[in-house]
Amino acid sequence: MLVRFAGPLQVQAAQTDPLLPVRLLAGGRALGGVLSWTTPMRLAPFPEASPFHGLAVPEDVEVRSQVLAEPGLDLNARTWASLTDGTPLVTAERRGRGMVVLIHTSANAEWGNLALSGLFVDMLRRLAALSQGAAGPAAMGGPLAPAELLDGLGRLAPASGIAAPMERDALASTRPQPRHPPGFYGPAERRAAFNLGPALPPANRFVPPSGAAVTPVGESRPGLDLGPPLLLAALVLALADMAATLALRGLLWRVALLALALWPSGPARAETFALEAGLATRLGCVATHDAGMDRLCLAGLRGLSARLAERSTAELAEPMLVNPERDPVVFFPLLYWRVTPNQPQPSEQAVEKLNAYMAKGGVIVFDTGDEGQAGAGPNTAELERLRRLVAGLALPPLAPMGADHVLTRSFYLLKSVPGRWDGATLWVSQGAEAGNDGVSPVVVGGNDWIAAWAVDERGRPLHAVVPGGERQRELAYRFGINLVIYAFTGNYKADQVHLPAIMDRLKR
Repeated sequence: MLVRFAGPLQVQAAQTDPLLPVRLLAGGRALGGVLSWTTPMRLAPFPEASPFHGLAVPEDVEVRSQVLAEPGLDLNARTWASLTDGTPLVTAERRGRGMVVLIHTSANAEWGNLALSGLFVDMLRRLAALSQGAAGPAAMGGPLAPAELLDGLGRLAPASGIAAPMERDALASTRPQPRHPPGFYGPAERRAAFNLGPALPPANRFVPPSGAAVTPVGESRPGLDLGPPLLLAALVLALADMAATLALRGLLWRVALLALALWPSGPARAETFALEAGLATRLGCVATHDAGMDRLCLAGLRGLSARLAERSTAELAEPMLVNPERDPVVFFPLLYWRVTPNQPQPSEQAVEKLNAYMAKGGVIVFDTGDEGQAGAGPNTAELERLRRLVAGLALPPLAPMGADHVLTRSFYLLKSVPGRWDGATLWVSQGAEAGNDGVSPVVVGGNDWIAAWAVDERGRPLHAVVPGGERQRELAYRFGINLVIYAFTGNYKADQVHLPAIMDRLKR
């Protein structure tokens, strides 16, 4: 096999050179020349009859100059590689017992970068393999010797034993057997896979027996995660075993006294709580002493914090449960207080904390959870609970929120503020509070917003919202985002009402 490359001297002697597979046109083609293209050309995929078939063509291989083959009836049969515009790049012709191959570009980087690519190395390997007794492209259809075969355990190993060569055309029709095991056949440059799949009959559709219950994928109930309860049960059993062991040895009372001595005192716990609450911005739930309601409040504020992070630049940490009797409250921009039937009245110390919190800019949201009494507001029992809880708080005069209140436009433009329920009146302070940037320190309502915001560990809603469904839940989230932005930024949005007058004054 004679492999030749193009070059300036070959262009000059194209008409008289006898060792060429095709006739060449005088002059050639170069980037910017007479017979030219405006941008470097790339290689087209190799045809099936080419020994280069199956090689991946890199995107960065470009040809800037080449010698052109003279058109003829046998040009396609002699072309092993072409550019994307169809002009031959590699041509070949059999001469007696040998073959002449011409690469229509240079062997260096002067006419392109083909010679510097990994593709060029693979092309030369294919040509070298053909030179070892193969007569040309027709030899690609010869018998394929076994190279790597699969054993009974599906492990790939070098061919051995009685495995025999196979014709390439017989791969699809032959069934795997001891003389022809599945695996790879042929040399590296023209290797083929022989599998069991083509010989198998088509798969039959599974039809469930009559009377069997069928549940479509996606409609089945989600699996129950038993990890947390099992870990808790293991911990309880371990503690019980340790307590029994200590009791049998007469040491249980000593351990109890040691635990009491090491238990954090009130000031120490307050310092720990303040450190955790002050290191990140987060929302707070006022403890109701109802474990279920406290969990719901935290789940609601967790869902609201996630929506706030998705839709604004505010990123809040995990909400915390706050007990005003012992915990500092000044670190929270907003406290959510869900009114419950059995909640004790706050002590004088807690009332002083909450009054100082509101005086310094904090916002408390009282939610009576009216269960959808549209337009009626809290019932008599709920009002009585609310009055008892806030008896000692220094609350400003309250009035129903107007349509132009800044809470309806601090982030979203809202016409209503539904939660799990809809229709309860929202109460805010009358007029602007000069010492609090015009922000109402108290917001009172009964639409049960935390139930609409609450999500589980996977982010799925915990409660249905009525009567508006998911659209009502979206409005509830929007009100919650408005509420947090209102607590963060003050009443600055209200100044935009006066913007036309300010601009008119500046013009004058």
